[in-house]
Amino acid sequence: MKDPSHFFDFAAEVGLSKHIGGIEATRRLLELCAVDAGKVILDVGCGVGATPCFIAREYGCRVVGVDILERMVERSRERAEREELSGSVEFRVADVQHLPFEDARFDAVITESVIAFPENKQQAVNELARVTKPGGAVGLNETTWLKVPPPPEMVAWAAQDVGANVTPLTSGEWVGLLEAAGLGDIVAQTYAVNIKDESKGILQRYGRGGMVAVLGRMLYLYFKSPAYRTFVKEVQRGGIVPEHLEDYFGYGIFVGRKPA
Repeated sequence: MKDPSHFFDFAAEVGLSKHIGGIEATRRLLELCAVDAGKVILDVGCGVGATPCFIAREYGCRVVGVDILERMVERSRERAEREELSGSVEFRVADVQHLPFEDARFDAVITESVIAFPENKQQAVNELARVTKPGGAVGLNETTWLKVPPPPEMVAWAAQDVGANVTPLTSGEWVGLLEAAGLGDIVAQTYAVNIKDESKGILQRYGRGGMVAVLGRMLYLYFKSPAYRTFVKEVQRGGIVPEHLEDYFGYGIFVGRKPA
């Protein structure tokens, strides 16, 4: 199994963070969270900053992005400067389980492919709710088991594709985390994963120019770093998509509202 530190370190180096469902899933998440102009949004686990920049540009919001890796935050700041959005977005290093913000700070808080990683998922969701204003929304886009129990090959494939140590939950379990955090009016939508659509989603999020830059950094890293070459070989060995993947593995959009 891949070293999880390598997984994210290499993602940061090449400038690519992956969110299942692509940009369309992000749009659905933002719509359910009632994101619109003038609101202040927190994106937890912002990766290389693609989603915060998208929100600021398309919705006219002020966005704060946090990630646990300093290199991801550096990439995010580079992206904001490149897209001339530095006045609308800011980035900080932070752990989802211990957010460095006061209570009731944000109009909406979102995460994409983040809460599946911490061992204490309830604490993470509690933190999202804590920093959300009364009446505001907490929105998750997370890997989800559509049918349980998943076969071992499904679990192994999810670990290599989404990230080592990832723990998808069922829709009911995700909803339960939001309810236990004191959120109501919960909306849950689940979708099967389509591998072709996932590839298209990455291209839509980063654009052709962005993907050319990513591929260039991948090639450079491949020749420069023996550890990265080993990582790529491990991904290739585990990269065969299991049969009937769409029956078991997908993603869900889960949104709850904090009582006013």
